[in-house]
Amino acid sequence: MAGPLAQFEIKKIIEMEAFGYDISFTNSSLAMIMTVVFISLFMYLGLRNLEIIPSKKQSVVESSYEFISGMIGDNIGNEGMKYFSFIFTLFLFILVGNLLGMLPYSFTWTSHIIVTFSIAFFIFIGVTLIAIYKHGIVKFLKFFAPSGVPKPMLILLVPIEIISYLSRPISLSVRLFANMMAGHTLLKVIGGFVFVLGANSFIVGGILPLAFLIALTGLEIVIAFLQAYVFAILTCLYINDAIHLH
Repeated sequence: MAGPLAQFEIKKIIEMEAFGYDISFTNSSLAMIMTVVFISLFMYLGLRNLEIIPSKKQSVVESSYEFISGMIGDNIGNEGMKYFSFIFTLFLFILVGNLLGMLPYSFTWTSHIIVTFSIAFFIFIGVTLIAIYKHGIVKFLKFFAPSGVPKPMLILLVPIEIISYLSRPISLSVRLFANMMAGHTLLKVIGGFVFVLGANSFIVGGILPLAFLIALTGLEIVIAFLQAYVFAILTCLYINDAIHLH
């Protein structure tokens, strides 16, 4: 039986190479394409026939819109609505990626640090460019030296602020990667116990671990939603800092 970490192995589906670099189409690539396709179908089916009294599909799409709109309004304000499309797409992309990874024989691309860090890094670059474009480089640099702080304290405070700012993409990516990888590994381990213990004693050894596995699966689904929410809301907070520099 494959180990609990075998589910995270990258496997090539179509081998390709360009300029000496391996650009093969992998199971991770396929999972991300499936995520995009599922989101596209979700939006198309929900908005295909708009009605005054919304159908269930339309209600789900509208609820998703209102949820993200409220998140932006609470954390950025009306000025943040120009970034609605990006945050809405980001939230759905991570959420659906997390949930698709719960299906049997699927692949959880959010459990790979290189993917989550790439997303977080481009958010970090984009937020920094927004701050520089809106306030200028000089005012942006003052962000690391809060006003009203005694000058001797700035020697210690400025490096701390810079390190804290540069660590944003790391903390953002590691949080998502670690939670999804740990959760799926635990599910695999507990799932293995169900079959092994069930062979010895069906009621005690099989039913109890199975019940725990079902409860753990429900918890993992909640974590999938929670991690997408945390990723999106932290992005809102970073954009708010870039707009208002505080």
